[in-house]
This record gives sequence, C-alpha cells and structure tokens, in this order.
Amino acid sequence: MNDRHPGAPRANTLLITGAGRGIGAATALAAARRGRDVVLNYVRDEHAAQSVAASIRALGRQAFIIQADVGRSEDIRRMFDWIDAEVGPLDGLINNAGITGPIGSFTDTTDSTIEHVFRVNVLGALQCAREALANFRRHGVPGVIVNVSSVAARTGSPGEYVHYAASKAALEAFTLGLAKEVAAEGIRVCGLAPGSTLTEIHATAGEPGRPARIAPKIPMGRLAEPAEIAEAIVWLASPAASYVTGTTLACAGGL
Repeated sequence: MNDRHPGAPRANTLLITGAGRGIGAATALAAARRGRDVVLNYVRDEHAAQSVAASIRALGRQAFIIQADVGRSEDIRRMFDWIDAEVGPLDGLINNAGITGPIGSFTDTTDSTIEHVFRVNVLGALQCAREALANFRRHGVPGVIVNVSSVAARTGSPGEYVHYAASKAALEAFTLGLAKEVAAEGIRVCGLAPGSTLTEIHATAGEPGRPARIAPKIPMGRLAEPAEIAEAIVWLASPAASYVTGTTLACAGGL
C-alpha cells in the first residue's frame, strides 16, 4: 500500500516511532487492520511494544520490534541499519515519537528540557526522515513520510509548553519543504496535527487531570481517542491520499 509507479518494487512495511503506546500503538494496529506490516520502535517499554506486536500478529500481519531512542543520532543509524538487514524495504515512516517536557510557563523551562524536546521532536524526526529516504531510494520504492505534529504549533500553547509548540512548528515547516524537494520522485511527505488526545502524555507532563480542564475549550467538547488520530495518520500513509503532500492536516475536534 504505497504510491507506486508502474514496475516499482512491492513494499508493504511501515516504520512507526514511539509505537509502544498512545497514538503510535493505535496507528500500528490501524495499519495492520488495513494489511500493513509494521516495524515498532520503542525507547523504554519493551513489554508494551511486545503487546502491540502480538495484537498485530493476531491480525495476520508481521510485526518487528526495535529499541532506539530517536533523540540519539547513533540509535537512529543503528535502527535503520537493522531494518536494512532484517526487514528490507520500507514504504512508509510515521514520525510519531515526541515529548513535551513539564507543563508550565516558558520562563520556568530549563535549558535541558528545551534541548531534549527539540532533540526528539525535531532533530530525531529529521534524521529518521533522512534515513527513510535513503531506504526508499535504495530499494526503488516511492514511499511516504507522515510527521505527527500538534495543534500546539498553531495555538502556541501559552502557559503550558511554548517550547513544545515551537518544536512542532519547526516540524511542519520541514514537512512542507521536504515534500516539495522529493515530490518528483513520487515520495510524499505529509503532517498530521492532533489536538489533545487521551494518552499518557498529560500525566507525563505533570498534569494527569489536564483532559478535564481543557475539554470545554474544544468545539467538539471532548478529547480525541488515540484510534481517531490513528485513522487519519493511516489515511495519509495510504494510496487514498495519493495526491496529498506538503500539507499538515489538523485532527483537533475544531480547535
């Protein structure tokens, strides 16, 4: 399921970063239900990744698991070397891994938090995209990259995580520029900007009760389920979106 030119090699494997839980795990399952094989990247929770893999295999699809911290360039190179050796051609990359850092005023944000957020959300995504492009070209596959942004790139998230919003705005600019650069090769690059979603990200950022606080601000009156975001990502990565590139789709309940 990729946007193939006539005679292009068949490839049907999607790499999803941060696939052990939340939106990444939901995307992996949604992709498997649509006939995709999946490489699941995780950073710490191997048990969670194994659970997602078992669910994918129960659907009759292949699941591969690879530990790598996308905030570390050496881990990214190791991950793609392993994919080349053990998996082969990819036809898609979902740059899903991302972190926010603690919720709070920007003036209280530390240098280390800002650097870590940009290292994972921006540098990691760029480096994964570069390696994915090399994989596509090596195998002659016109693939697709979907960068998971955030509606924060458009709202700025004042008082919560301005630095995170800035990292996602950078990712959206990258999506646009890279899409134009590789379009003639038949490679698509899209973005998906979720609104607030019912995942562990709120508790990790230090406010587990955040969903109840922000739900009234969303026109649809509720947060997204991870599966709702996953459906939009899988659509962008599918032939159904074959003429969509260089744009970031908001999936944010009207926010």
